[in-house]
Amino acid sequence: MATAADLLKKKGTKVYSIPPDTTIREALQVMAEKDVGALPVMDGEDLVGIFSERDFARLLAKEGAFPLDTSISDVMTKKLFTVNPSASIEDCMQLMTDKHIRHLPILDNEKMAGLISIGDVVKAIISYQKDFINQLESYISGRW
Repeated sequence: MATAADLLKKKGTKVYSIPPDTTIREALQVMAEKDVGALPVMDGEDLVGIFSERDFARLLAKEGAFPLDTSISDVMTKKLFTVNPSASIEDCMQLMTDKHIRHLPILDNEKMAGLISIGDVVKAIISYQKDFINQLESYISGRW
């Protein structure tokens, strides 16, 4: 089956990120402009956290009103789960399911190689399953 690297080849490796001193307001603006659900927080080339729509929703539910000029470094998710490019799509799906995360950074030699979402993984698995079913149908019908 496909790997995280294969998925990045199709999706692309462009990742929008923010530095730790970005405010919540600025991060939300970037997310809206770029139509993304999460932003890796990068200190230079080092991944130090991630800020997602889910993080914002949880913060809002927990705190109620809070200043949008709060630094992302104060509210970002710091406990990160990552995979390397050779990780299988199944392993990515398992990790995302087990850890209840929707965005998974791909690190190649500790450097950001890309970011995949649960939607990317589901699409890849569905595509693989469709191809597999077509192959089985061809085999069974003698078109192989």
